[in-house]
Amino acid sequence: MTIKREDSINNNHKGLGTITHWHPKSPFAEAYRTLRTSIHFSSSGQPLQTLLITSAGPSEGKSTTLANLAISMAQAGGRVLVVDADLRKPSQHKIFGALNGAGLTNWLVEGTPLDEVIQETEVPGLWILPCGPIPPNPSELLGSRRMEDLLKETRARFDTVLFDSPPVVAVTDATVLAPGMDGVVLVIRAKVARIDMTREAKELLEKTGARLIGVVLNATHLPADDYYYYYYGEKRRRTV
Repeated sequence: MTIKREDSINNNHKGLGTITHWHPKSPFAEAYRTLRTSIHFSSSGQPLQTLLITSAGPSEGKSTTLANLAISMAQAGGRVLVVDADLRKPSQHKIFGALNGAGLTNWLVEGTPLDEVIQETEVPGLWILPCGPIPPNPSELLGSRRMEDLLKETRARFDTVLFDSPPVVAVTDATVLAPGMDGVVLVIRAKVARIDMTREAKELLEKTGARLIGVVLNATHLPADDYYYYYYGEKRRRTV
């Protein structure tokens, strides 16, 4: 049985991480719908059911991007699961206002049934599997047979499963997860990401055989006189 939203939610989660839910007509939400469409058409006939969203370094916006992409996919009618596989610095439970007392690590270590650790969110069609207690050996857990079992079970139950992970260059966790995914998206924050680290992240992912389907340029300013404002009548700078 999944944990119900009313048992898990708090009132401190209406920031940028869920802006696509709270402000579906905003330029931000439109940007995430564009990302959803781009991922759909990048599949080339092969459904991208499992996606890893990561970055080269810290503070590039991968977790916020993942959360809003997940909301956008759920708004399109899919059954979507967010898995917080950042077992070192988890944040998805904060974004969605969920509990983090039990989660992925309980499934991996104790064999806790999936229905006892996934939680409903306030977004129809969207569930979250939070990190749970932080373990001493994240890379080993993410590379275990139990993780393979999780992929099989979630594939059978959800249309799309999005995995959050630590940055690629910092630790090995993302490169452990990447080969088992249908696709990997690399998030790059404008004026923050280092070119050498981004290049190294790409090379590390490619060495594992991961399918890198694209890059998201995050937090870049766009002019206000583009087509979006023509249709929606807003005149201000935006950051996506």
